[in-house]
Amino acid sequence: MPVAPPRPKGPPLNALRAFEAAARLGGFALAAEELCVTPGAVSQHIKTVEDWAGTPLFERRSHGVRLTKAGAGLLPEFSAAFDQLGHATRALRGVVPSKVVQVAALPSVAQLWLAPRLARLRRVRPGTRISVTALETPPNLSRDMFDLSLFIASPDSAQAQHMLARDEIFPVCAPDLAQEIETPDDLADQTLLVDAAWPDDWSLWASRAGVTLQNQSGSASFSLYAMAVEEARAGAGVLMAHRVLVQAALDAGDLVCPFDITVDTGKALLLTTAPGADDLARALVETG
Repeated sequence: MPVAPPRPKGPPLNALRAFEAAARLGGFALAAEELCVTPGAVSQHIKTVEDWAGTPLFERRSHGVRLTKAGAGLLPEFSAAFDQLGHATRALRGVVPSKVVQVAALPSVAQLWLAPRLARLRRVRPGTRISVTALETPPNLSRDMFDLSLFIASPDSAQAQHMLARDEIFPVCAPDLAQEIETPDDLADQTLLVDAAWPDDWSLWASRAGVTLQNQSGSASFSLYAMAVEEARAGAGVLMAHRVLVQAALDAGDLVCPFDITVDTGKALLLTTAPGADDLARALVETG
């Protein structure tokens, strides 16, 4: 009679993935954001791993969590393992050439910078469909099945990145409204438009430009930068603009700079590429 005893099992893969993400990112909330689950789900996954291992991997504190010595020692192996799993999955995806190019982009970049350039990407790969996913934070191209990502962020020398443009901010408005604004002091009488993703733009600009503003945080906030741009076009106020996102409107004369005081944020529009997407990257770099 065949003998088929039950075999020892390890923790579920999703639980191990939650541990690795929380350990690498330094918190349950950040891991939840990356994995698209709730912090409670991450906490439960990690408890499953700890129960299986018979030892705590995180110290729970009132102000957050911290890896234990055991957890910190395990992190490098788990990170390498999930990176390798990502590479293997990408290789599996490449067995048959994909008919879809997956692009991740900051919503404002997707709408205002990428959209006019999609036709060029289609010409580079005829017959290929372009799929764009708007994300607030850059994906991990070692794990996520995106071919390209486009975000305004600080450069990372550890990744295959192209700097498409420096991130410069400055006030812009409709031409008619600009006639009312000659100096930064005139901004006190204007509605200051700001994107919710960059709530500190006005205070950052004022601080680095040596300008005093009565309303450092802006007076009208939008969760969609493209909507803030349209409001500025319509004369509803003065927008703290990111050059790379409003250059087309400036070139068309829909928006103007009431005075030339530009601040470099230290960030840039970055194009990050996954293996096999070099031709697409070159096409975007040439349009940058």
